[in-house]
Amino acid sequence: MDINYMLKVQDAKAVDIQKALQAAGIKVTSITEIHKEKGPEAAQPQQGNA
Repeated sequence: MDINYMLKVQDAKAVDIQKALQAAGIKVTSITEIHKEKGPEAAQPQQGNA
């Protein structure tokens, strides 16, 4: 049976996720990156030259 899951991770690459799941005995058939969010540093306002 194939089951699809979606998860969010911080500071991890697909290969690291696959290795961790396989180490836990979970068979991974594919991992696809579907969205990448900007980090909190992108949300900081720029300081003006006042």
